[in-house]
Amino acid sequence: MADITLTSVGKTFSGTPAVQDISTRFEDGEFIALLGPSGCGKTTLLRLLAGFEVPSQGTIRIGDRDIANGDTGKMIPPENRNMGFVFQSYALWPHMTVRRNVSYPLEIRGFSKAEIASQTDAALTATGLGTYAERMPSELSGGQRQRVALARCLVSDPDAVLLDEPLANLDVALRASMQTVFTDFHKRTCATMVYVTHDQAEAMAMADRIAVMDNGRIQQFDTPQNLYERPKNRFVAEFVGLGTVVPMRGVEKNETSAHGHVLGRRIAINSTHECPSHVCLRPENLTISETGDLRAKVARVTYLGGKYLLETVSECGTRLLAETRAKFEVGVQLGLTITTPWAFYED
Repeated sequence: MADITLTSVGKTFSGTPAVQDISTRFEDGEFIALLGPSGCGKTTLLRLLAGFEVPSQGTIRIGDRDIANGDTGKMIPPENRNMGFVFQSYALWPHMTVRRNVSYPLEIRGFSKAEIASQTDAALTATGLGTYAERMPSELSGGQRQRVALARCLVSDPDAVLLDEPLANLDVALRASMQTVFTDFHKRTCATMVYVTHDQAEAMAMADRIAVMDNGRIQQFDTPQNLYERPKNRFVAEFVGLGTVVPMRGVEKNETSAHGHVLGRRIAINSTHECPSHVCLRPENLTISETGDLRAKVARVTYLGGKYLLETVSECGTRLLAETRAKFEVGVQLGLTITTPWAFYED
């Protein structure tokens, strides 16, 4: 396994940038998620790592080895990068058994029969497929086929495992169980994994760190907790989790506390910036109380299982989300108290 380092990496298609000036490092053994909306550049970045695309500029390194340099034209082909790739579509050979699907990459690379048998058995065991080794892909469920694709990827002991929305074709229940398969596998093998998804719940559940992308750039690269609790900008605050971003003025800070004016009320805030301009109001920052900071009307009620999500509209027209175990009817007027939201600066 090895670190992956990207320095000023960019990729342009027909004059349009898909990835722009990405400089970052994926540590050896980390589970990294690339998260963002469609067209944000996450799949292009994964394909650059795999060697399916050539960077227009910048360099990519695995450990101490340059694998791509857009400035000099150096490009190590995918088959020589020692990276595994798991596709959304599984891409299994239908005429081969599970064992043969997994062992085939070793066969074409000229490994001995003993090496093939040993490494194939290890990959099947790691993915819980030992009892399915002689079955055909058509005899497997979607989750089992995805595990075959993962085992085939792992059999060559790759430096990194790249996964392109591997759970997108599975139903909700199966996706949840496969998340456990991926995280358990990562704990057992300590493989460096880079996982592309547009599903934030999926990324938050599995990744050590998440790179949130938009317009070909990494907007914030951080732990799931920090992305939710301390977003860097409006895009991250609105894309990750539920909440509303509202402007703030009149910030006052001292050594022990900070306050600002939000929706016409002076409230305590939490921030590391000297002069934050906006706050992110998460549902947990809003408490329903008769003596609340502001009044709001319930516009929509959604049952979440054991609690309700209330979409409310304040007197000034701002949409605010609150959670409660008590059910409220649409149209009811509520008092809301704002409790220490996260504040950030944005032009």
